[in-house]
Amino acid sequence: MRIAILAFPRFQLLDIAGPADVFAEASHQLGNPRAYQVQVIGTKAGVLKSSGGLKLAVDATVETHRGAIDTLLVAGSPRIEDMESDTQLQDWLRRQAGSVRRYGSVCSGAFVLAASGLLDGKRVATHWNVASGLAAAYPRARVEADAIYVKDGNLFTSAGVTAGMDLALAMVEEDHGRELALRVARQLVMFLKRPGGQSQFSAHLAAQTSERSGVRAVQDHVLANLKDDLSVPALAARAGMSERSFARIFRSETGTTPAEFVENARIDAARRLAEESDAPAKRLADAVGYANVDGFRRAFSRRLGVSLVEYRRRFAT
Repeated sequence: MRIAILAFPRFQLLDIAGPADVFAEASHQLGNPRAYQVQVIGTKAGVLKSSGGLKLAVDATVETHRGAIDTLLVAGSPRIEDMESDTQLQDWLRRQAGSVRRYGSVCSGAFVLAASGLLDGKRVATHWNVASGLAAAYPRARVEADAIYVKDGNLFTSAGVTAGMDLALAMVEEDHGRELALRVARQLVMFLKRPGGQSQFSAHLAAQTSERSGVRAVQDHVLANLKDDLSVPALAARAGMSERSFARIFRSETGTTPAEFVENARIDAARRLAEESDAPAKRLADAVGYANVDGFRRAFSRRLGVSLVEYRRRFAT
């Protein structure tokens, strides 16, 4: 299967190298070095410099490429806006999309597909930091801001950077089954399916941003004890501060209120449980510290933008 990855000046190197290594390992596991043939197609000939400064020689350009493509992917770039107005590239992409078995993008490469009209009416993923911009600029695309990757028909799109490896692994699983995909994942030390979406790490990452050890200790306590009393008075007492000072310092350090942090932590945990089991909403609510199942449902929908039932339909393993 010929995998073509489109690159352009200031491309994100991992958007290409990550998927390429997944396909290469799949070929190795299959005992056939030609099972997947990856080639880089450039918007210009020669050597392209990545956003990180490393250089990559392209195999062909959109003008010189010949032969059938099985899978076409568009890499992302911190300067993706430079490519959105390239009408010749858009024409080429539309032609290819009509003939390849599947096509898609990694990270912000979705903007190039969107500019070509190839995301209209489609469910798509992109880097969390540009998801809202994609949705605003291309309202016909149905952006799923939290997804690691999305498959909609023969369109595959992924979240940022390393998520391109998740996307490639999903393609390997589609082509050759779960057992091979699992062998590839083990060899590359990656999840066969990541436990959650892009914001799954939000609460845990937030707990690493505070400069005050007292605030970090409270955040760590929240993450480890979701069923405890995590009200502001209880957390302030644990931090050894007055409620007013604690709330002010917590917001200053983390950019969010204590109550918002607690809700985010609880819903992140509930989401992972929802993906991994068919436990009813009441049991999920109990497991993450909600006494009222209706309050849990409302918080889940508010936090993720979809109901528990819809979330499970999309992401449950």
